[in-house]
Amino acid sequence: MNAKQVVEDLNRRFPGEPAYIQAVSQVLGSIEETYNEYPAFEATNLVERLCIPDRVISFRVTWTDDAGRVRTNFGYRVQHNNVLGPYKGGIRFHESVNLGILKFLAFEQTFKNSLTTLPMGGAKGGSDFSPRGKSSAEVMRFCQAFMSELYRHIGPDEDVPAGDIGVGGREVAYMFGWYKRLTHQWGGVLTGKGLEFGGSLIRPEATGYGNVYFLQNMLATRGEDLAGKTVLVSGAGNVAQYTIEKCIELGAKVVTCSDSDGYIYDPDGIDREKLNFIMRLKNEERGRISEYAEEYGVKYVGGGAKPWFEKADIALPSATQNEINEEAAKALVKNGVIAVSEGANMPSTPEAIKVFQAAKLLYSPGKAANAGGVAVSGLEMSQNSERLSWTREEVDARLHGIMNNIHENCVNHGTEADGYINYVKGANIAGFLKVAKAMMAQGIY
Repeated sequence: MNAKQVVEDLNRRFPGEPAYIQAVSQVLGSIEETYNEYPAFEATNLVERLCIPDRVISFRVTWTDDAGRVRTNFGYRVQHNNVLGPYKGGIRFHESVNLGILKFLAFEQTFKNSLTTLPMGGAKGGSDFSPRGKSSAEVMRFCQAFMSELYRHIGPDEDVPAGDIGVGGREVAYMFGWYKRLTHQWGGVLTGKGLEFGGSLIRPEATGYGNVYFLQNMLATRGEDLAGKTVLVSGAGNVAQYTIEKCIELGAKVVTCSDSDGYIYDPDGIDREKLNFIMRLKNEERGRISEYAEEYGVKYVGGGAKPWFEKADIALPSATQNEINEEAAKALVKNGVIAVSEGANMPSTPEAIKVFQAAKLLYSPGKAANAGGVAVSGLEMSQNSERLSWTREEVDARLHGIMNNIHENCVNHGTEADGYINYVKGANIAGFLKVAKAMMAQGIY
């Protein structure tokens, strides 16, 4: 396999999908040598079968707003690969959603789910609908219209969606209720459900907590820990909120938080009281992070600015893809950051990653560091199947164990001759080998 040629061919066949091509390029570039150690992979054209989704479902979503106007959006589900288990991956509602972004996310999800060692394949779905500025009644009608098409393609043993950007507990509940109405069945077909109807403890916290657990493992390789460190966090949704919570618990000082409009910088650190304010602001009031600056009299930078030019020890990007570019990466290195662990999916550009690795930073890609969310989704699937509810402590212990295991696999496959741990290479090879060997075992189809 020549990774460059494969990527060029995919770019020709799928023009206008830069995020998908970026994700494929990153993975193939780091697994090329390992792939070529197995001649049977090339003999069965495994690389192409692995890169192209099993199935892409697209549909129109028609709904009515509060003013009585009929509105339309696009809906998608990309079922990428199910050799390890039912398709599994989130649903994203955001105006930026398009097929290329969902193909990138589904491709990444396949390897992320493989790393957890749980029986889950990879998928992703969503719509260019944004809940921002919509009433709960409008969100409900949209979710019901979206599920009216999607329900035909999902099920507990077929495809189990979850939440993502723009899809939290409210949206999952609306979709789950409509799925039950359409199918007359109660099944574990969505994860991230409310605790009252089959959800798992620790699920809202899982991605943020898991990222911090992975970060602890990375720091330990250099004899460091999180206590006393200054941390930059982007985002203000579930991932960011619980990343901040766990950092506070472990003695770190988080000084930033952001949304799509800009970021706040609080030199005194975000404490428990301030975090509660952020949670109310974002989860209940649907407000903007600028209101934090007004409440506490701290610096706010608008215009969609990112927090990566502030001084800190650790950066935890927890918002969206490609939020750290080369310039921001150089600023992080210059300002003394020693570790970058991704809570979001592909938040660093390829140029930024090169900067981190050239500086020998501790850097982990999202497919490894943010796998905690889907790991606990997998645990929620198990609880639903068994009709059981595990304690908070039991789920958290399992999550911690899964993140430790992912870190160990990354170290095993990513340690280079000079002792530097290339977590990108380690995560990609570990995730790839499990999927590839399962594909070979199950035949060509």
